[in-house]
Amino acid sequence: MNRMQGATLLKYRDHRYLKVASALVLLAMAAYLLSGRAGDDAFGGTVLGYLLGIAATLIVLMLMLYGVVRRRIGGTMGRRQPAKDEKATRGEKPFRAGRLEGATLQGWLSAHIYLGVLLLVLATLHTGFHFGWNVHTLSYVLMLLVIASGLYGLHAYLNYPTLITLNMGDDTLDDLLLMIAELDELAAARALALPDEIQALVQKACRETRVGGKLWEQLSGEQRDCPTRYAVQQLPELSATYGRNDQPKMIRELYAMLLRKEKLVQRARADVMLRARMTCWLFLHAPLGIALLAALTAHIVSIFFYW
Repeated sequence: MNRMQGATLLKYRDHRYLKVASALVLLAMAAYLLSGRAGDDAFGGTVLGYLLGIAATLIVLMLMLYGVVRRRIGGTMGRRQPAKDEKATRGEKPFRAGRLEGATLQGWLSAHIYLGVLLLVLATLHTGFHFGWNVHTLSYVLMLLVIASGLYGLHAYLNYPTLITLNMGDDTLDDLLLMIAELDELAAARALALPDEIQALVQKACRETRVGGKLWEQLSGEQRDCPTRYAVQQLPELSATYGRNDQPKMIRELYAMLLRKEKLVQRARADVMLRARMTCWLFLHAPLGIALLAALTAHIVSIFFYW
């Protein structure tokens, strides 16, 4: 999803779902302010409290339904559509299914975003701003986490693809890794004519520099104590130490190779980082949504049990 697609998503059908969500927010807030028991400890058990709770529950179910709709439409779009002449033989009118289904999915996602924000307002008003160490507050906290992860996902898909393009240009990650490997071979060969200290430094940079690695390294785009960065820092000092024959010149050439490698490694790590940040939120968003549904079920059952 690029910025233009994201703008279309948020502005879907002339801000249809933004208008719906805004109207419902104003209606809920007006009803809450006009309610004489808005500050009551038992506000969630009032008529308005129940109405807000029911509305919030229905929205949760609608938000969960988006995943089902996405998989269903995605599967349909992946199937072979009948050709125009086949449809004509059966007396059907041809249509562009992919475009229609794409618009439907975009509408669902737009509603998913705005109704998620609406849920935050309705559920908060439903609580009457009373919280405690119980399943009711647990449901509310899980809802906050689900909404926060969803908003982060929206931010990632609106911004990170552009950053990936700016960082990579026409290159792919495989291209960068190939160039890094070639520079490692050249640097290792050049270091053979230099003192053991420099050879060890270069060999460590070639063997132990990682792109990706552990989850934290992927998300941060950094490798702690990166050996290539360390080699780039040390070579200028070593160039002054080893001043015999052509060694300073060879060290400078080696420094230029490792400096280029470091820049390529930084670009590769940035690509891995941005893509990891685009996908990792899904591993939180979906499980948190399931946990919210379970806590919400316990919340509703406990209310009817003690009613």
